[in-house]
Amino acid sequence: MKNSINRIIIVGGGTAGWLSAGIIAAEHCPENNSTAGNHNFEISLIESPDIPTIGVGEGTWPSMRSTLKKIGISETEFFRTCSASFKQGTEFHNWTHGANDTYAHPFTVPHNFNDTNLAPHWQRFRDKINFADAVCPQTSLFKNNLAPKHISTPEYAFNVNYGYHLDAAKFAELLRLHCTEKLGVKHISANVTAINSADDGDIASISTDSYGDIVGDLFIDCTGSKSLLLGKHFDIPLVGKSQYLFNNSALAAQVPYQDPEDPIQSATLSTAQSSGWVWDIGLPSRRGIGHIYSSDYTTDEAARLELFDYISAAAGKSAADNATIRKISFEPGHREKFWYKNCVAIGMSSGFIEPLEASALVLVELSAAMVAEQLPANRAIMDLVAKRFNDKFLYRWDRIIDFLKLHYVLSQRTDSQYWTDNRNVSSIPESLQELMALWRYQVPWHRDNHHVDEMFPSASFQYILYGMDFATEVNPTRTRSDREAGKVARELFSENAERTAQLMASLPTNRELINKIHKYGFQKI
Repeated sequence: MKNSINRIIIVGGGTAGWLSAGIIAAEHCPENNSTAGNHNFEISLIESPDIPTIGVGEGTWPSMRSTLKKIGISETEFFRTCSASFKQGTEFHNWTHGANDTYAHPFTVPHNFNDTNLAPHWQRFRDKINFADAVCPQTSLFKNNLAPKHISTPEYAFNVNYGYHLDAAKFAELLRLHCTEKLGVKHISANVTAINSADDGDIASISTDSYGDIVGDLFIDCTGSKSLLLGKHFDIPLVGKSQYLFNNSALAAQVPYQDPEDPIQSATLSTAQSSGWVWDIGLPSRRGIGHIYSSDYTTDEAARLELFDYISAAAGKSAADNATIRKISFEPGHREKFWYKNCVAIGMSSGFIEPLEASALVLVELSAAMVAEQLPANRAIMDLVAKRFNDKFLYRWDRIIDFLKLHYVLSQRTDSQYWTDNRNVSSIPESLQELMALWRYQVPWHRDNHHVDEMFPSASFQYILYGMDFATEVNPTRTRSDREAGKVARELFSENAERTAQLMASLPTNRELINKIHKYGFQKI
């Protein structure tokens, strides 16, 4: 086929590069299916030997389970090599009032969510039980550091939905070995010295210091915030989003447990501070703790003191005194386009907002999956695929901004200008303003989803809204059908309570299950 797309060149390694390589290779490489596909197809990844991968704890969505399964990585191997633990959602502290308030965003949707919207019927009981506890068993599980499954549960199956916490450097190394040894991806260790253009403006090849020129048909930019291909070579601008989401700095640390057998939390902890928030991610041997904040509202030193106080309270003063803290600065925003000519950016080269709700890795998964599934057969149709890709991901970035901003808009904190300004109408996207006006009188449900593959389903918006004391004025007994639904809802609330008690009594702790995985491994599916 004339100008067929046979050679994929990924520039940049790390989690984004190797995860993209694995997802695309699993779909297309002939090594994965010797009886089908294009046997001229090849994927090469260029990775600099001079840029170290910095390992910090990272969180994934439940989608990572299906991704790992598809690319052929055993869940047992993943746990054993990546210092992985289970993540069942996020628990938020001090976001609403600033003192001793807690709510949660679990990964499991409300009970019987496809058929019944429990939120209107919960409203009458809101002073007796919080929303997440009323409709889902998962919050009780991660409040008690319990796991989402048993050692006898097959790989990637579950009792309640889950994702992972993991060590990013170890994960990238596992992916590299798997991609090169099992999926036929070619690893080129070299530094990029030039990006060479074809006559039509496409990228023709990448020049390297030790491997010469590398020719390709489609180039994937995984060079992080440098965005060497899409940003620097093609000059696709970054669209700043700091008018909506203020955070632009982070301090990250790795903190040991006080006792090697301390519980491993099975949710990401997010604790609001004066001008940002602290994340706390539990891995088997350590915790990843960091402070994300806005340098427009506080100083690095003040942010460091808040992080020191958090670590001291969580892990002891000695851990805080000895913590090595790394400063990260970023500009919140995304590229104006993500796919231009024969180059597509995946990972931080396409943009970054902030780590709240862990959207970074899932964007890598979704981007690579769309490239893999809609890989253009030839150059003639690539621009059509690129337009579809750009439309899809511009929508997804807007949806991410709306969802993250919702956490800040609903806060009632008045202790700093940071929180007050986050509620200023000028900092709220118009799309979110419209949704919040609507939600004053009707509860989010399926009609709020415009696409079948929404990143944040209406259940997620329910957990944030009603976790943060938002009130919807509804009359759950307005019609006969409403009254009948109310009877069903009461039964479902009771079923959820029974299910919660059963799981609480039967599931192991996070650490207990992880220890068993290392010793025995999961059953293979």
